[in-house]
Amino acid sequence: METKRLKLRPFEMSDAEAMFRNWASDPDVLRYMPYKICKDIETTCVRIGEWMGYFNSLNQWGAYAMELKSTGEVIGTIDYAETNGDIKEAEVGYQLGKAWWGMGYAAEALETLLNHCFETTNLNRIWGGYDPRNAASGRVMEKTGMLYEGTFRQWRLRNGELVDRTLYAILREDWDTKKEIEYYNNLPCLFDSFIDVPTLSNNEIYLVCTEKQPANPEKKWVPAYIFAICKNGEKIGNIGLRIGYTDSLYYGGQIAYDVHETYRGHGYAGQACLLLAPVAKAHKMEKLLITNDIKNLASKRVCEKIGAHFIREARLPEWNDLYKEGQRFSNIFEMSVQ
Repeated sequence: METKRLKLRPFEMSDAEAMFRNWASDPDVLRYMPYKICKDIETTCVRIGEWMGYFNSLNQWGAYAMELKSTGEVIGTIDYAETNGDIKEAEVGYQLGKAWWGMGYAAEALETLLNHCFETTNLNRIWGGYDPRNAASGRVMEKTGMLYEGTFRQWRLRNGELVDRTLYAILREDWDTKKEIEYYNNLPCLFDSFIDVPTLSNNEIYLVCTEKQPANPEKKWVPAYIFAICKNGEKIGNIGLRIGYTDSLYYGGQIAYDVHETYRGHGYAGQACLLLAPVAKAHKMEKLLITNDIKNLASKRVCEKIGAHFIREARLPEWNDLYKEGQRFSNIFEMSVQ
């Protein structure tokens, strides 16, 4: 496996000298690890022999040397090992020489290893644990999308001291969602300024732009148009179009609508969604996400009736505003701009 700066490959006995020099003999690197410090190259060879034995035909565990592409120097190790076959679970771990701390190498390697696990094995859950005093290890896991699950207090005895252990994990569905978010965030979108929007109409309803909300970088809000949904000169609801793609909008969508109760059940919300296409096109947007609470069956039917493609039922992250409001899952639909 390769990253931008690293090659992740199986260990060789010839790596013993670099491993001993760069991290296996360093008490700072191993302070919070279950491994003992290697006293010499011979004991380092023994450890490499153990790691080489982790590989098997099912590819459900392995230990890899982190080799710098630029110099060929081995600067650390990263591994995964199946811990529960019934639920397809594996643990990950990593060590990095002190000279390379703070440069993003561990996160780069972990991102690639997670991709390997989810793309080439049938593993469903990857977890990792660390001593909470080693906060840098936790930041590595967070950067790759792993989520905090809890801390076991006085989890084990290490060098005569009871120590805690903090756990992070990522599920296959989390990984798939992460990749989908990256895909949408890289879609084309152009916003120089708001456009002049004419009345958007069909034979039944029409939309009138009532507000243009500027972006709010502090809150990570993108620019948005707000429209009144009208019929026969009467306002029957509202619909908004957000211009842009962000992590938050994956869960909240580019389109949000509300039809007054007395006018529901006539397909007006779906018609309003389709009427937004010219505005989206003006900003070079090709796909729009529409999301709804999994309990909101009426909103789900709106998406289905207009031919929006169902992506997935996504678990909301705790940082998301919808989660803070009490929602836990969102249906994610994609509407192509015609």
